[in-house]
Amino acid sequence: MTEPRCRTRILIVDDSVVMRTLLRLVIGTDASLEVAGTAANGESALGAIENLRPDVVVLDVEMPVMDGLATLRKLQARGYRVPVIMCSSLTQRGARVTIEALAAGASDYVAKPAEQKGREAAIRALAEDLIPKIKALTARPPPGQTVAASASRFAVVHPCAVEPAAPSLVAIGVSTGGPAALDVVLPVLPAAYPVPVLVVQHMPELFTAQLAERLNERCRLRVREAWEGAPVEAGTITIARGNWHLEVLAAARRGAPGTLHLTQGTPENHCRPAVDVLFRSAAAAYGGGVLGVVLTGMGSDGVAGCRALRYAGSSVVAQDRATSAVWGMPGAVTAAGLADRVLPLAAIGAEMLRFAGRGTSAGKAVPGAVA
Repeated sequence: MTEPRCRTRILIVDDSVVMRTLLRLVIGTDASLEVAGTAANGESALGAIENLRPDVVVLDVEMPVMDGLATLRKLQARGYRVPVIMCSSLTQRGARVTIEALAAGASDYVAKPAEQKGREAAIRALAEDLIPKIKALTARPPPGQTVAASASRFAVVHPCAVEPAAPSLVAIGVSTGGPAALDVVLPVLPAAYPVPVLVVQHMPELFTAQLAERLNERCRLRVREAWEGAPVEAGTITIARGNWHLEVLAAARRGAPGTLHLTQGTPENHCRPAVDVLFRSAAAAYGGGVLGVVLTGMGSDGVAGCRALRYAGSSVVAQDRATSAVWGMPGAVTAAGLADRVLPLAAIGAEMLRFAGRGTSAGKAVPGAVA
């Protein structure tokens, strides 16, 4: 007799009966998932996690008795390592608490349905968002696969690679697990960091504004959300605005700063903003003077942009599997042979410091090399 397939078990935590029912229906649309149980607030969720040992927790942000952020902190204090997906309303308070939760260790978030007409439309919209995230967070690497083997197998030749130019820009792409990763990398940079930093984080508009505000409180550099025509300035970290692609345009005259351009062009890799859009524009504007950094995230956004950077002579760093919430984006860049270095998260800030101080005499990067 064939053994039954082991299904991924999800605990639903929400004070709304309607939302708990909706989430049950969403999870029921995929045969590889099952509901392990439900809880109406964070306090009861803690006991349910202890008893049920779910694979994933879908956690409401705003609840009575104990809200999502307090619940997450208690989970971490007790040593639980279960992936947590926050379920957030698209409000300013919902966005603010969600960003805090993501920075505190939540793996990802989904937005509660708001504009769909009817239950079936709400189920479809939420399923399209939630189910891929559950699967990405619970995926296991293929047996015996290593970063080095993956990179060498898919290594490509870069015939147009040139000696790196003087450092001009750091461009970062990140998605799932991004706020927590940025919380590690960006505060490392000193107030005198001489290179502008641009960040694409896959998030809606309200959330990117809250992310920039929070990082501005934690970083020594100024952090802002992008706006049309803003100058690309040293000493500044700019977060792409949600629902708008971010491009960097070359300076109109020598000595002047580049400028930012926001567009609502077609989503790329199902994303707007997309990492590929930023990276391609950075390669066109700055040639070999860019450091592309690809951090944790689901999917493959950034691969095409990293290829453009490498052909322009720029360098690419990818986060390693062990420290990524999801090794989708950095893994895809590594598998394509586009990463000069694959580094743990804690080492990426130091690599950005090294890049900014390298000057024009730095050695040529080795295509496909993995540190």
